[in-house]
Amino acid sequence: MGRIFQTRKATMFKRYAKMAKAFTKLGREIVIAVKAGGPHPESNPRLRMIIQNAKAINMPKVNVESAIKRASEKDSGNYEEIIYEGYAPHGVPVLVECTSNNPNRTVASVRLYFNRANGSLGTKGSVSFMFDHIVLFKIDATGIEKDDLELELIDFGLEEITMDEDQNQFIIQVQFNDFGKIQSALENRKISVIETSKIYIPTTTKELSPDEEAEVMAMIEKMEEDDDIEAVYHNIT
Repeated sequence: MGRIFQTRKATMFKRYAKMAKAFTKLGREIVIAVKAGGPHPESNPRLRMIIQNAKAINMPKVNVESAIKRASEKDSGNYEEIIYEGYAPHGVPVLVECTSNNPNRTVASVRLYFNRANGSLGTKGSVSFMFDHIVLFKIDATGIEKDDLELELIDFGLEEITMDEDQNQFIIQVQFNDFGKIQSALENRKISVIETSKIYIPTTTKELSPDEEAEVMAMIEKMEEDDDIEAVYHNIT
């Protein structure tokens, strides 16, 4: 029983740690959204998106309201969204998405991760052209005809709609620049968004041997443990 309990406890702690990091990430995103567009969700599309995502992961409402209040105060700290670019081992292009209140600290950490893995931190634009910045909207598919929705959204920047059969959800893909138009179109149609994700997808892919892939993933896993790093993108198949 002891070993089973320890295994379950380790799994539980890992899940809680992941949840805590997600809450921290959303808190920082709220600060950035409020600083950029104000504290009122009805007039701040980005803030509305973050609040939707907070609900999706059961972030307490009081946490959300507290983050908005703190961000509205004049003396609140500022966070920046920063993208670092570089090459992992074996020439794999990597984008490192960060949210930081101390860019000097963050860039030093990111450079160290690259150097220790025999990769290299690049300059702005060195690998970002190999990725598309897109937004994914997840919506409940109940009562919605895919073809009809596609026709309605095509003029607002829709790129693709796919079906997640397991979750009974449609996944709507748009370019990042069209995020606001699609969000408004869904809201006007009274379609509730379950979750919204901003991600980078590679325009080309690279295949590595198992050993080479393990080297790259070891570097990425180390990066993902860093509190300043939100996500790491690569083009390994």
